[in-house]
Amino acid sequence: MSAFYMDETEITNNQYRQFVHWVRDSIARKRLAMEAMAIPELEIYGILEDDEGFPLDEPIIIWPAREGGRPRINWDGEEERQILEDMFLREEERFSRRREIDSRKLVYVYHDIDLQRAAREPNIPRQDLVTRSETAVYPDTLVWIRDFTYSYNEPMTEMYFWHPTYDHYPVVGVTWGQARAFNAWRTEYLNRYLSSEGNPFAHKFDLPSEAQWEYAARGGKELSPYPWGGPYISDSECCFQANFKPQRGNYTSTGGMYPIIAGHYPPNDYGLYDMAGNVSEWTRTAYNESFYYLMPDMNPDYTYNAAPDDPVSFKRKVVRGGSWKDIGYFLQVSTRSYEYQDTAQAYLGFRSVQTYPGRGAGEGRRGESNVY
Repeated sequence: MSAFYMDETEITNNQYRQFVHWVRDSIARKRLAMEAMAIPELEIYGILEDDEGFPLDEPIIIWPAREGGRPRINWDGEEERQILEDMFLREEERFSRRREIDSRKLVYVYHDIDLQRAAREPNIPRQDLVTRSETAVYPDTLVWIRDFTYSYNEPMTEMYFWHPTYDHYPVVGVTWGQARAFNAWRTEYLNRYLSSEGNPFAHKFDLPSEAQWEYAARGGKELSPYPWGGPYISDSECCFQANFKPQRGNYTSTGGMYPIIAGHYPPNDYGLYDMAGNVSEWTRTAYNESFYYLMPDMNPDYTYNAAPDDPVSFKRKVVRGGSWKDIGYFLQVSTRSYEYQDTAQAYLGFRSVQTYPGRGAGEGRRGESNVY
């Protein structure tokens, strides 16, 4: 397994909300800029953005110079309210006089290049390798009700994603495609910053492969069934080591009725938290019962971004780690399960990985202080 970085915890509501707010503001800024171009007398400043929501290299309308970057959007301004009104719920869809953003309008558009196809079809025109994806980014908050029939989970639907008390809880209700979109945005966000500082681009963020996830979850303990080592699910003081459904189904005996704050339990020996329990985690790997018998011995992976007409087997993505509603069996680092890539669940989240880029010249060889 080649070296890689991994997030210490699952992606939290606060982190994912930054992505949602960025998409919201990007759509608003583009509309304001386009309106300002059409009606120059309006005193609205904007910056024209590309299809991915990122600023063009030569913007037509420039934000006034201001310390700290672009100014905030004045959502309550008279002109802005008029231009951005269709981003909000219609009058007949509102209640309690709440003027809320229509989350269905928050769609992130991004591009990638299909390297697998490029390797298979060396003579294909490059433009045919560029893929365009449109992903609705707002998580499905109704999973709390849909996943548990005859349960009173309405407060979680109404509050879990956006309320600040849940900022550092793992985000749930995201599909595999939404997790991939988040990582595409995160990569572009970082690389735009690095480029502005004159630095080279970084490796992209992605979901871990199944092999990467298990390697990281073991924390160097190759023969242990759990990330913390040992054969037991509790420590010497009979305290549970993860958030799951123990005993005969007593959810609260682990300290949480639902997901709990990320990083509550001790990390494994790689410094990674919640590699068992709390929420299950997406991997990028497609589920195949026979993969262990077919995989290569170098960075094994079996992945494909399934289109609607692709085989069902590619649409099943490996899920690892077990969750707050699972029994102890699913906490084992070797337990495999799957979900369909277009589904969202109240017990399923994700974390990101990034390939280690290699050593710089100044880091030296082993045992040496420098390289000449």
